[in-house]
Amino acid sequence: MPGGREAAIACTSTLRERRWPGDEVLAEQLDTVGGGAVLVLRPLPVDLEALSGLLEGDPAWGGGRIDLDTGECRPALVDTEESWDEDEPEGTERWLPVPCAGSRDAYRDMEDFISTLDDQDLARFLGVAIQGPGAFRRFKDMLATSPAQLRRYWLFAAERQYGRARTWLADQGYRPAPPGGH
Repeated sequence: MPGGREAAIACTSTLRERRWPGDEVLAEQLDTVGGGAVLVLRPLPVDLEALSGLLEGDPAWGGGRIDLDTGECRPALVDTEESWDEDEPEGTERWLPVPCAGSRDAYRDMEDFISTLDDQDLARFLGVAIQGPGAFRRFKDMLATSPAQLRRYWLFAAERQYGRARTWLADQGYRPAPPGGH
C-alpha cells in the first residue's frame, strides 16, 4: 500500500508519545510494518471487550479463561459446574487462565477523564462524585447530565480498557486477531 510504511511510522510515534496502556504493544506491532523489530505474538481471535470484562470485573466474580482454539472468553462463574479439561486430551493446553485485577484501573480512568475536561464546574462535581463507595454509579449519573461528555467518556474508557487487555494478552504471548484471521 502506497504510504503504508509512513502511516505506520506516524502512528507508532503518536502511540509512543501518548503512552496509554497497550499503546506500546500496538507500536511494536506497527514497527513490523514500518521495518522495525519483529514482535512475535501468536494471533488469538479474542474479543477485547469480553477479555477486559474478565480482567477488570468484580474480584468476587471476575476472572475466567480463554479458549485458545476459539478465542472465546469464559467467565469463572460460568465454569463452576464443568471441568476446564472436559473432552480435552491429556497434555494439551487449550485454556488460558485470566485473573481478575479488579476496578483500580477503571477508577483511574475516571480520574484521568476528569483531568481532560474544560468545564471546570463539571470536573469539580465529578471529582466529588468519585469519592467513597458507589463512586462509579455517581460518576456515571453526574456525567449523564452532559450526553456529549458521557459519550466521550465511554470512548475514552473503552480505548484504555482495550489497551490493558491488549497488554495482558501480549504478556501472555498473544495478540488479538480477527476471527478466522491471522
